[in-house]
Amino acid sequence: RTVYQEIHILTILLGIIWLCLSLSLDAMSLSRQKIKTAETVSRGEKMLKRVRRGWMWNQFFLQEEYTGTDYQYIGKLQSDQDHGNGLVKYVLSGEGAGTIFVIDENNGDLHATRRLDREEKPFYILRATVVNKRTGQKLEPETEFTIKLHDINDNEPQFIKEVYTGSVPERSDIGTSVIQVTATDADDSMYGNSAKLVYSISQGHPYFSVDPNTGVIRTALGPGDMDREQREHYQVVIEAKDMAGQRGGLTGTTVVNITLTDVNDNPPRFTQSIYQFRVSESSKSGTTVGRIQATDRDIGKNAEMYFTIVSGDGMDMFEISTDKDTQEGVITVSKPLDYEKKQSYTVEIQVQNNQVDPRFLSAGSKDMATVRIGVEDVDEPPLFDKASYLMEVKEDAMVGVTVGSVSAMDPDGARSMVKYSIDRRTDMDRLFNVHPGNGSVFLLKSLDREETAWHNISIIATEFNNPRQSSHVPVYIRLLDINDNAPTFATIYETFVCERTKAGQRIQTVSAVDADEPSMGHKFFFSLASEGMHRSNFTVRDNGDNTASILTRRATYSRLHQSIYLIPVVITDGDYPMQSSTGTLTVRVCTCDREGNMELCSAEALSSSPGLSTGALIAILLCAIILLMIVVLFTALKRQRKQEPLIISKEDVRDNVVSYNDEGGGEEDTQAFDIGALRHPDAAVALEETAKQRRDIIPTDTILASRDNGDVREFINQRVLENDCNPTAPPYDSLATYAYEGAGSVAESLSSLGSTSSEAEQDYHYLSDWGPRFRKLADMYGAEDSDFS
Repeated sequence: RTVYQEIHILTILLGIIWLCLSLSLDAMSLSRQKIKTAETVSRGEKMLKRVRRGWMWNQFFLQEEYTGTDYQYIGKLQSDQDHGNGLVKYVLSGEGAGTIFVIDENNGDLHATRRLDREEKPFYILRATVVNKRTGQKLEPETEFTIKLHDINDNEPQFIKEVYTGSVPERSDIGTSVIQVTATDADDSMYGNSAKLVYSISQGHPYFSVDPNTGVIRTALGPGDMDREQREHYQVVIEAKDMAGQRGGLTGTTVVNITLTDVNDNPPRFTQSIYQFRVSESSKSGTTVGRIQATDRDIGKNAEMYFTIVSGDGMDMFEISTDKDTQEGVITVSKPLDYEKKQSYTVEIQVQNNQVDPRFLSAGSKDMATVRIGVEDVDEPPLFDKASYLMEVKEDAMVGVTVGSVSAMDPDGARSMVKYSIDRRTDMDRLFNVHPGNGSVFLLKSLDREETAWHNISIIATEFNNPRQSSHVPVYIRLLDINDNAPTFATIYETFVCERTKAGQRIQTVSAVDADEPSMGHKFFFSLASEGMHRSNFTVRDNGDNTASILTRRATYSRLHQSIYLIPVVITDGDYPMQSSTGTLTVRVCTCDREGNMELCSAEALSSSPGLSTGALIAILLCAIILLMIVVLFTALKRQRKQEPLIISKEDVRDNVVSYNDEGGGEEDTQAFDIGALRHPDAAVALEETAKQRRDIIPTDTILASRDNGDVREFINQRVLENDCNPTAPPYDSLATYAYEGAGSVAESLSSLGSTSSEAEQDYHYLSDWGPRFRKLADMYGAEDSDFS
């Protein structure tokens, strides 16, 4: 027999044993118990009989996963009321009643109709009762009972994950925890060992082991055997077996992928011990000479390294850095090279990791390599002996005077001749020139320090044999100052003196400026000119601080006698050669108040003043523009203002009303006069002579125009006659307003339709002469005109 057949037979035997035990318990619980009780009461003795229910059970047991073809027998329900005469009916209700569980209503046998799984539902709660078949009356109270399913080992262990992933640092000690795996079993853990699991490793020896109870995977080899550089990935298969690992238990498996993480246990190593490079002597600072490479078996940050130059004659000429992307050492030029001075260099370079693990630190954690660098000769441009030149020359130097000189030479071994020239882009005015052979800089034009104090030019040195080889050098030329400018007044002074003052009164303080810049600073002296000393009304006092005071020599001055005084002041500087100038100070005589404030000056004095200030002129101009805009706006408003309506209120409505002594049509009257006919009387249609006369009214008056105008009068009479003679026209009143009044009226037209004159150009006083009918108009327009004026 196979192992599975033995397990199946053993499971069936266990189920039969449990079934027998459950039937025994059911038989004991269904035994009848009758209790008789007697009690005596004061009113009489009466026997009370208490009957307990004739059946009693708690639960039935049923084995899961039944494989038989017939219904699975569970048990039998028996009642004391069932005397075997067929009058008792057993009734079942509750979970699965009638579908999963059925009962024989005659004898109470209970069966399961299909195969049940404890892992889906471990128990069912049902209710049973006994009724009389004839009357349907309950013979027993309804009783609840439970059917529990017995578990069998029909579920294999299941891991939470199909594949686990774990990691552990390389060179870890034996027993280092890697990862924990967990499996579950759906069988009943309270029944036997069906759900008791044991873990074991079926693949992964001898590197890893697993705890049989917890499922924790640990390393099984020492640090020397767990080296990532030799093997990085491992696949371990873990088994979980139920029945406590005994024979016949079910098994579940899972795969665990374990990776050894890197530690810094390998130092970097150069790929070769000697490197050779060549570099041009014209290479600029920062130019790459070459790259050296070192390898590290580690990865990530553990493989990061840095290079240093530790010795050699090129330590000051070259530098080395690490390329973060490729982890290569990059050698660059740090100082200018010169083939004529040194043709080769040798340096020793060291490499080591950025991060070092102290556990693996040893003397071999660094590596060394030798780098030899050869310098290549190139045709270089001339080289000046200075990076820049500073020259000085006096501003009064004559043309052709030498300012200074520059010097350059060919650094190559050929020592070619050099010629000099000026970059004319830096000397557009051609003030300087340079000797092409010796580099002397001299003047071509006169200079003025007060115009330009510094001149910056660029001089070019070019090889004779190879004009393409040239170099530039900046030359800064400073002009030295000489005392060639006389001092002048610092500003234009506006000075006045009061008519009543006192002798020795200071009326002005003056100062001076000089375009020159003496090395010891400015020193000015002030005095009264010789031509002004004779009978002078003012005096000049030098204050000794580069200022002077203008003082009065009299107590009174007459504005009428002389309104302006001119004071000549001599200003002299203190430099060599001494320079001087005479400035004239204008003093006005003015009327002052008691505090000495100017109130009025003569017209002559005002006219002799330099003139109005810019601010005053701008203010006057703005005022004139504003006044002009006001006048233009006022004129435009006056021309465009609309005429006031003639009729001020509704009570003043007056017009010609034609009365026909009949009731009007009100708003329904839509027939009105054609104003176009009034404007063009010649185009009116002639009335029919044969029209019938209206019989309902007789005109009481003949409507005449207000003026002697035949065509208008005839047209109106024709219209009246037409309406009087129309038998179909209802007796409507008509209110007609005429805008056309004809021509030749003495009063002219009162309408503004044809008026071309403005309101301000009309005179309405003549309305008073037209009689009482125009009095209202005369009052309105006469009053408005007077108010406006």
